[in-house]
Amino acid sequence: MSMRLYDSKAQTLRDFLPIVPGKVGIYVCGPTVQSSPHIGHLRSALVYDQLRRWLSYRGNDVTFIRNVTDIDDKILLNAAGTTEQWWALAYRFELEFTAGYQKLGILAPTYEPRATASVQEMQDIIGRLIDNGHAYPAADDSGDVYFDTRSWPAYGELTRQNPDNMEAATDADPRGKRDARDFALWKGHKADEPASAGWASPWGTGRPGWHIECSAMAARYLGPQFDIHGGGLDLRFPHHENELAQSTAAGDGFANFWVHNGLVNTNGQKMSKSLGNSVYAAELLDQARAIVVRYYLGAAHYRSTLDFHEGSLAEAEAALERIESFLDRADRRLADTRFAGSGVEIVPDDFATAMDDDLAVPQALGVLHDTVRAGNAALDAEDLHAAAAARGQVLAMSEVLGINPLSPGWAVATDEPAMVALTALVERLLDDRETARQSRDYAAADRIRDELVAAGITIEDTPSGAHWSFD
Repeated sequence: MSMRLYDSKAQTLRDFLPIVPGKVGIYVCGPTVQSSPHIGHLRSALVYDQLRRWLSYRGNDVTFIRNVTDIDDKILLNAAGTTEQWWALAYRFELEFTAGYQKLGILAPTYEPRATASVQEMQDIIGRLIDNGHAYPAADDSGDVYFDTRSWPAYGELTRQNPDNMEAATDADPRGKRDARDFALWKGHKADEPASAGWASPWGTGRPGWHIECSAMAARYLGPQFDIHGGGLDLRFPHHENELAQSTAAGDGFANFWVHNGLVNTNGQKMSKSLGNSVYAAELLDQARAIVVRYYLGAAHYRSTLDFHEGSLAEAEAALERIESFLDRADRRLADTRFAGSGVEIVPDDFATAMDDDLAVPQALGVLHDTVRAGNAALDAEDLHAAAAARGQVLAMSEVLGINPLSPGWAVATDEPAMVALTALVERLLDDRETARQSRDYAAADRIRDELVAAGITIEDTPSGAHWSFD
């Protein structure tokens, strides 16, 4: 079965067939590093990490490009009036984004270009557009260059809009435009801007417009035509609409599929600075283990709106603990048998069917939890062959989703002083409990067990002895 993806441009599910069989090129709009990352940024990055992992599992060689927009009006504005250089501010926030991605186990891109490193490629596209009659320098000597939306009949095709009904582009002063909807490809340098924020060009010193940046970087690293362009739903217009127009008007085939992830609400409301309800990445990651945050952010279908509310992370923690508990139980029970470490790590057919159906992660998680339940039932029945098979499938599914508790990236350091001390105390109490049981002092044994349970420790008695874990 081939994978089906929802193509935002076609507004329908389509069979996904790479341009080059076995090789997939993905370009995802990364952050504009003007301020700290919030929950929406993490959710978007995680969606495309899941897509990349699944395509790789299916045997594809994936080239994954996620850019960093490190020159932009808002970056300059946020640095203005401070002692921090605009490029230093951009880099500081870029590091925050990278740290958030790493904590969530999001795979590093094949390459992560910064916009400032591709200015020449942007100028080349602008030159082609001017030569093709689809762009023009402003007549007011400002140094601005605009895309001529009226010259491109397909303008509006991504979002199914009639240009006559579109709002005016607000990315530059309209005085030099032929049409209010024309958008900036190049912005002439202004007197109040830092000299370091300007590059020489045939139209005068200036800097690129936002939209041309992604067109240039996608073509530079993936070629003039590639498989998938991804990003948040809020980027469809004007950013992606303008990318598509300028790239195709310049003669590039550009993206075969447009994939957009849904946004994040908080307590049923759209997240925004004006409402003061933004949840920043650092705040979110302080509330729960990173693997729990990843489970939560990745559990909904990628095209749906994700609502963050009180209890969201607790629900994710409970779901993840069921997976962790089964794997821990299976490893302990199978450790001294011929099934130790066995179980082919391959996803079940139902899981694969769900993932191939427009990355239906909720249904895939349903298969994962069904397998956990079946594995626990097999352990209860002493069917170790079935338990080992379930263990292998659970590991394979959780690895594809990036939530494998046994993956080295999620390992808890057991040599930390607090963990060493806790382990010593719990194991001594378990020894005391076993001594009490051997002496038939069941009241003392039960008291020790109750104290451990009250402290959040789960005790499981097995043929090989008592084992403990966190609740």
